[in-house]
Amino acid sequence: MVTSPASDVLDDAAQQRPVTPGMVITTLLMPLISVAGLVTSLSTDDIENEWVDRQREACRHMPFPKAEYAAAWGGLVLGIATLFICVLLTKEVRRRYGARLVETWPPLVTYVGVQLCMWLTVLTMPVELIQLYAAYTSAGSGIVLGDCG
Repeated sequence: MVTSPASDVLDDAAQQRPVTPGMVITTLLMPLISVAGLVTSLSTDDIENEWVDRQREACRHMPFPKAEYAAAWGGLVLGIATLFICVLLTKEVRRRYGARLVETWPPLVTYVGVQLCMWLTVLTMPVELIQLYAAYTSAGSGIVLGDCG
């Protein structure tokens, strides 16, 4: 009769699996992706200002640029994806190491990096949402073309 291994042996084996280099690299890239989402969202202001300037130069109303929608949604998608990946990495590191997190540097770096990234993303999400709202409200508002005579 085959017996199953004791649960404490399984727990030790699960906790001794190393943090992979991919996890560490992903953790170090997450803040960059979060900042890229913020920069993408903020680029909607530049796109709108260029649109307004082109209308004034042409002295006529022009269609609203679709690039502004893409930038606004892209920033929000990057922020949500970053938050989702950070939560998954946090769960994975906690599952692998639990209370033994501080014994080696890769899991500690991964965990601290993920937590910092998560807070950074939580702080940038309202800006991304505001930029998405601004993209849709400015699409319906016309501009004053000035004296085109």
